[in-house]
Amino acid sequence: MRNFLAFIRRFQVLLIFALMQGVALTFYFTFVHFPRSQYLTTASRISGTILEIRNDITKHFDLSNSNTKLQEENIRLMEEHPMSFIQLDNGLAEINDTVYRQQYAYMPAIVINSTHDKRNNYFTLDIGSEQGVKDGMGVFSSNGVVGVIHNTSKHFSVVKSCLTEDINMDIMVEKTGQFGLLKWNGRDARRGTMSGVSNDTEIKKWAKVVTRGGGGIFPRGISVGKVEKTDVVEGKPLWDITLLFSEDYRSLQRVYVVKNLLLEEQRNLESQNPVDQDQ
Repeated sequence: MRNFLAFIRRFQVLLIFALMQGVALTFYFTFVHFPRSQYLTTASRISGTILEIRNDITKHFDLSNSNTKLQEENIRLMEEHPMSFIQLDNGLAEINDTVYRQQYAYMPAIVINSTHDKRNNYFTLDIGSEQGVKDGMGVFSSNGVVGVIHNTSKHFSVVKSCLTEDINMDIMVEKTGQFGLLKWNGRDARRGTMSGVSNDTEIKKWAKVVTRGGGGIFPRGISVGKVEKTDVVEGKPLWDITLLFSEDYRSLQRVYVVKNLLLEEQRNLESQNPVDQDQ
């Protein structure tokens, strides 16, 4: 106690000055409008900046988790969509579990390496045979078709992109059903072509083009792109159709691998088709 009183006596002038300074500043900011508003504005700005930085940091670290949850939700919705089912009864029937059987399942994946400026382009995914991925499975994104699994290892897969010269994917004009093959000319990563469509049929500009589903790799109806222009193939009764891709392959990040649960049955049946032989 004696030491405390000695401290007070020694610094009493400084303590009285600090107390009076605090009282003066309190009255100044309380009753004088301009400095008070400046103080509140500055404090608010500093507080807002700190909160904004904290929010940006939180969003950055939570973004990956949010995207993964979004992929999982998309898979759940896609597996409930009619395109993922095959109808077992074509007659009139009450909708129940015996009328439809699931045909397609989906696996989420992240693109960890890719090219888009070569003649033949590929993507590397972070899932492989250990997760059930096999060669020949289809791959698409939330925007549209991406490509086909080319080969796999235990933990990774390589996808042959739509930006390859021999992609030859079955596609069709959605509303009219005219079908052909997807091709890529090796020049523009945003555009492909649709070949094999007869020019005696009208193809409207910006008509949506989707997967046909005949090869069993993709469900029917996944977006490929839109018709940008049509030209007549010289000397042939065919259209040369330019497509604007639905997906921008230069910025691809998250995709889905398609598993056709009935593909083996389909291919076994098709392998029994008679083969034409020259006599």
